[in-house]
Amino acid sequence: MKTLLASFVMLAAAAATTPLAPVGYRFDDVKNNVILKTANHDSAAAKGLHAQSGDRVHTGLFSYALIAAEEHRAKFEIFSLTDVQLAGGAPGVILSLERGRIHALFDKITGSEPRIVQTPGALLAVRGTQYNVEVDSSGKATLDVLEGTVEVQSPLRPQPILVHAGQSSVFSRQMPPPEHPTNTPPERHQGAPDHRDGGDPHTAGQGAPGGRPGDSGAHGSQPPGQPPQPRPAPPPNGHH
Repeated sequence: MKTLLASFVMLAAAAATTPLAPVGYRFDDVKNNVILKTANHDSAAAKGLHAQSGDRVHTGLFSYALIAAEEHRAKFEIFSLTDVQLAGGAPGVILSLERGRIHALFDKITGSEPRIVQTPGALLAVRGTQYNVEVDSSGKATLDVLEGTVEVQSPLRPQPILVHAGQSSVFSRQMPPPEHPTNTPPERHQGAPDHRDGGDPHTAGQGAPGGRPGDSGAHGSQPPGQPPQPRPAPPPNGHH
């Protein structure tokens, strides 16, 4: 059976003679300090702003961006202190994570063209899935698959590794992904990180993709975990 990354290799060969069409992106949400870096200048990102292949995005401390690539039916939550490049010229790659943490969501689509996220140590190919991936300062990547299957292709392994929902894999430029992925620790099962582990507190419980249903977030009128206070009964008619 032909793998997704085999399709990627075929696309790469075709790209040698065929110019790649630019990929369009849209900022669907922005919190705090998010910078869009284009070939000509850097500017503060805002909701509704459009970007394209080759642009870079940087999020500052306690900052967050939600970016959509509608053509590829993909969305990316980009969390605090993260650097990504949008597409970048390689066929099939629609986002490159250089450091930091993202939450990737891919709708299922028909056809065989892969949709790929690039990390320093491997390519991650999917057709329809949801996962978190984090790259630390040393270039080590940690992948947690939440739904579907991610195909991990490392130059240090002859065959790709399949990581299924509920599984994790760790890899880098010097370390190949293990042949057998491990089970994801329970504390990393949620769809998006929160402020407790370096994620963005602005996204917790506000309906961001991957958020946990029922979270009250920072804007609720009642503190989390406490029942609503009963209203005082009105005085009897005719008495004070």
